[in-house]
Amino acid sequence: MGRIRIGSDDHKRRFCRAVVDTFHAYEPHQVRWPDLDPPARERLRSLPFWGEAIGSERTVAARVRAMAEVETDPVLREAIALQACEEERHAKLLEYMLAFYGIQTPDEPAVWPRDPEWGFMRMGYGECFDSFFAFGLFRLADETGFFPPQLVRVFDGVMQEEARHILFFTNWAAYRTGQLPLVRKPWFVARRALGVALQAFGRVETAMRLRGGGRGEPDNFTMQVPDELAGGVHVTLRALARTCMVENERRLAPYDPELLRPRMVPALVGLALRVAPGRG
Repeated sequence: MGRIRIGSDDHKRRFCRAVVDTFHAYEPHQVRWPDLDPPARERLRSLPFWGEAIGSERTVAARVRAMAEVETDPVLREAIALQACEEERHAKLLEYMLAFYGIQTPDEPAVWPRDPEWGFMRMGYGECFDSFFAFGLFRLADETGFFPPQLVRVFDGVMQEEARHILFFTNWAAYRTGQLPLVRKPWFVARRALGVALQAFGRVETAMRLRGGGRGEPDNFTMQVPDELAGGVHVTLRALARTCMVENERRLAPYDPELLRPRMVPALVGLALRVAPGRG
């Protein structure tokens, strides 16, 4: 098979089918939540990010839904609409889970974007950052027993859906760049660069606040709790980074190998691992 041509109709068809063909239909209210023993329930309640997590998922869902509503290409619209459905489902899953276990959270409303394409772009680059670290933290929580196996099985599907989303977004951004007329391309590329910069800055700002004992931003919640998810086991940043690298590759491996992968965050973390002193 010849190498896929980025920006072609074949490219569009294949990265959209990667979402459509792997869509798993289920309703959040049908999920049967396991009864947890008191220590497991208390560990779940101890996590400080549930309110931010629901608010983040609602906002992400609103941004994806807004993009689906303005997308005129039926192939792209179908794939984006399915992702909106999945993001809305993620928020509902969290709501049902927290209600089942009696965990109170503030009601964080969704923020609807005024510019759908810009909102979708910021969301996409944000998910490329957050999913990379969420994959590793989820694996860590599983290995340390912080999350019971029954909950791991439920949310493993959520993690895999996020992998499909960042795969789609990476290819969508490249496809859009290739499809735009030459006169419009510099503006779109500049917006892409700004989207990356804003998301990177937001995560650095969150890390600095955490070091100072402050709270992170709502859409950066995956960066807030590595110590809690480690279940009391000491985990170095180097070891966590390596886990994130391995999990990122594993989550993306099942999909068409000729599609683009999100490489920026793994490349930055890989560079940091090479130049950072120490082991672990």
